[in-house]
Amino acid sequence: MSPLHPALSDYLTIRRALGYKLARAEKLLGQYLSYLDERDEQLVTVENAVAWATLPAAGNPNWWAYRLTCVRGFAKYLHALDPDHQVPPADVVPHKPRRATPYLYSEQELLALITATGSLRFPLRRATYRTLIGLLSVTGMRVGEAIRLDNNDVDLKHGVLIVRETKFGKTRELPLHASTVDALREYLRLRDRVCPEPRVDAVFITPVGTRLLYCGVNWTFLQLVQRAALKPRSPRCRPTLHSLRHSFAVRTLLDWYRDGLEVQPRLPLLSTYLGHVHPRDSYWYLEAAPELLEIAAGRLERSQGGER
Repeated sequence: MSPLHPALSDYLTIRRALGYKLARAEKLLGQYLSYLDERDEQLVTVENAVAWATLPAAGNPNWWAYRLTCVRGFAKYLHALDPDHQVPPADVVPHKPRRATPYLYSEQELLALITATGSLRFPLRRATYRTLIGLLSVTGMRVGEAIRLDNNDVDLKHGVLIVRETKFGKTRELPLHASTVDALREYLRLRDRVCPEPRVDAVFITPVGTRLLYCGVNWTFLQLVQRAALKPRSPRCRPTLHSLRHSFAVRTLLDWYRDGLEVQPRLPLLSTYLGHVHPRDSYWYLEAAPELLEIAAGRLERSQGGER
């Protein structure tokens, strides 16, 4: 085995001790080392890093750049140990990073999605997706956080969810509205009646008692999108699972503006609730919806007019 493999293990251990998860990076770097093994190369070079990163030849430049970014982090670590390893320049693969336009669900569209869960097979599956979509839409949780919830993470008495070990090892508590608590309680009663001996301790389970997997949840969600007749608004604005999180954030900001509250001082609260690593991630939502920009501009105009 190439000495690069144990070096990769050490690199991942160090980075994870700093709070990085690196699940995708680990997979990609493993593939890169297999690429080097096939060519009997034991040094990271600009040439072999770029050659691997730009596979497949018909791929997306943004994906190529991401692959190379993973290699660059590992290459920096190796270069500190052995200067013979080369660090690929950051701009060697031209790309144009573009953040997808969030699909902001209206109340009618959310209702259509939840109604579409009635078309799923098995009562437990219908209840699971109805409750999961509802929870994501009113808490802004990441999908992975929701499907990782265990029973002891749900405190119905105090109306709180505990979201454990998310990005950078953070754990946070999410207070819930009384109606959300009632919906969770109803789901858990049905779940325990239909599947009294599940195979896992998860809150959300499949009809056979196993934890939901992201790929399965995403596939089912796309089926529900079709049944609810939701259409993309543009090639870069499509109804996705993650857009439920975007929609929650934007609705929260809109409600604050409409209630006449000062939004800027409250953004750290939204950032904490969403589990953002950096508060600046929450500021992005201020430009995510034209309605938000219009309200903010109107408030600014009024404040400037009052100063004259």
